[in-house]
Amino acid sequence: MSAIETGTFLGGEVAFVSARSPEKETPNEDSMAFIPLAEDCGVLAVADGVGGLPGGDQASQLALVELVAALEGADRDGDGWMRDAILNGIENANRSVLALDGAATTLAVAEISREIVRSYHIGDSLVLVTGQRGRIKHEAVPHSPVGYALHAGLMEEEEAMAHEDRNLISNVIGSEEMRIEIGPALELSPRDTLLLASDGLSDNLYAREIVDWVRKGKLADSGEKLFSICRQRMQTYENGQPSKPDDLTFVAYRPAAAGRVTPAP
Repeated sequence: MSAIETGTFLGGEVAFVSARSPEKETPNEDSMAFIPLAEDCGVLAVADGVGGLPGGDQASQLALVELVAALEGADRDGDGWMRDAILNGIENANRSVLALDGAATTLAVAEISREIVRSYHIGDSLVLVTGQRGRIKHEAVPHSPVGYALHAGLMEEEEAMAHEDRNLISNVIGSEEMRIEIGPALELSPRDTLLLASDGLSDNLYAREIVDWVRKGKLADSGEKLFSICRQRMQTYENGQPSKPDDLTFVAYRPAAAGRVTPAP
């Protein structure tokens, strides 16, 4: 993709993009999925195949294929059926990626049911929920030594961005020790924004920049701003700003206003 695309999901808005690193000709190793399950519930997901390992693109695609299969084949009885299906899909994905012999991928998933969102993640892909005024309601902690240090206040963001081990990941799909981190159930207000992204975004923009640009204005304009600045930084290093060429995928979602939920396409 060379530009942001927009659409509807569960009656709300989505802006999304997936683009290959400007410095490579090999396949884009990121994947994303939109999984509508009913008029008012569905799942968004982003997977980032681990660079430097074989079959990163296959791993990220396979993870989402398994997630979709588990959700679409789930028994929908009971209140927790989506949660159970997501967990089953991730475990199935881990077994399937392990069979690829050496491949791995991160995975960020958002379960949306009416006005409630809950995240599931493995690795360092971004999950962020922010309000219109910039308050961060939830941000997933990257499964990496640098991510943990930053979250604990042992490292400043500028230092973390430049750290040589920033992209060393401690948890992936494709590992016998894979673990799933489940986020809190959060109520989404109509002007809140949910963002899922591969680390191509968070390696080139500071968290405060991502929040500032994604929270305000039309979602299509916000997404285009994120995409254009991120790509610019990937290609040009200047003024000490972060710059790391990489595949880039993100989806931003804003829920429908109360009483305006419409069927997903």
